[in-house]
Amino acid sequence: MSGRYLRVACTAAVAAAQAVLAPLPALAAPAPGPERPVAELLTDLQQAYRQAEQATETYNATAERLQRQRAEVTRLDGELTIARRSLHTSRTEAGRLARAQYQNAGGISPYVRLLLARDPQHALDEGHVIGELARERAKTVGRLADDERRQADLARRARTALDTQLTLAEKQRKQRDEVRTRLSDVERMLASLTADQLTALAGLEKDNTADAQRRLTTSGALGSATPPPSPEGDRAVRYAVRQLGKPYRWGAAGPASYDCSGLTSRAWDHAGTPIPRTSQEQWADLPHVPLNRLRPGDLVVYFPEATHVALYLGDGKVVQAPRPGAKVKVSPIAANPILGAVRPDPTARPLARYTPPPIPKTATEGSDEAFGTL
Repeated sequence: MSGRYLRVACTAAVAAAQAVLAPLPALAAPAPGPERPVAELLTDLQQAYRQAEQATETYNATAERLQRQRAEVTRLDGELTIARRSLHTSRTEAGRLARAQYQNAGGISPYVRLLLARDPQHALDEGHVIGELARERAKTVGRLADDERRQADLARRARTALDTQLTLAEKQRKQRDEVRTRLSDVERMLASLTADQLTALAGLEKDNTADAQRRLTTSGALGSATPPPSPEGDRAVRYAVRQLGKPYRWGAAGPASYDCSGLTSRAWDHAGTPIPRTSQEQWADLPHVPLNRLRPGDLVVYFPEATHVALYLGDGKVVQAPRPGAKVKVSPIAANPILGAVRPDPTARPLARYTPPPIPKTATEGSDEAFGTL
């Protein structure tokens, strides 16, 4: 886990999207028994957590699309209701004019009325009114035709939008089942381990994280000093810090619990700068920033598929919702293999003075990869 850090390639976003859409391979259960090397157990658990989080982020993306699609269905239904009312009004008006035309069909023509009139000017005025009625009738017929076309188009679009919503709902259900399957895999793996194995796993994971952090720090990739955040970044950081200790829950975006991108998206929404919901979308849509220019509030994205994300605090630390079974905590930035970083507010100016929020001592407790009971 300590050898992969600065993997920021031009094709990363495309590869991430393809990886997320591809079905996840089945995960083999670990062989029982204390003789199995702890390093192998750690690798298996890392793979299990990674697959579970990948499935979670895919579920989150579909949930966002479903939410937008439901809003679109509601909007189209509202427009269709208005169009139907307008069509009803146009038909009523067309019927009224048709009846008036029928009643006047046997009357004297305006030309004859003008010839016989004692007051030709009055007759001309009446002719003007008749002309206006004819023009009004033509406009009404035109409106009727337009309203009929609009209603037919809206009805078709509303049916298509509803079909899309139903398709997304079924897709979301299948992805929810996929997440539950992945989490069950992790539960079975953990249940198969002894207390000594769990202790050894936690120690090895801690050593690996410390080694990765040391390598990253000594490489100079983080820069020598942390610049201050923007006002929005400051608000995002303080919001995230207030969530410390709340549990990880897949698909959650607060306020009681979070998954990784639920925490980062909610923090920036609270700061007044809405960002995409999932880690893949955040990586693909937000401007990238080099690690040596990180400032508090920036988002650090992990793994080649961009399946995990954390919010940068400064001084080589992030706040994150790590894994199922863990709580929102402060971790070393190198706790997971770094893909790169993004900045939600690239044009915002940094604060002239910045005092970081206080971090409780307990905020760093616990495993950064959540090796514990789910």
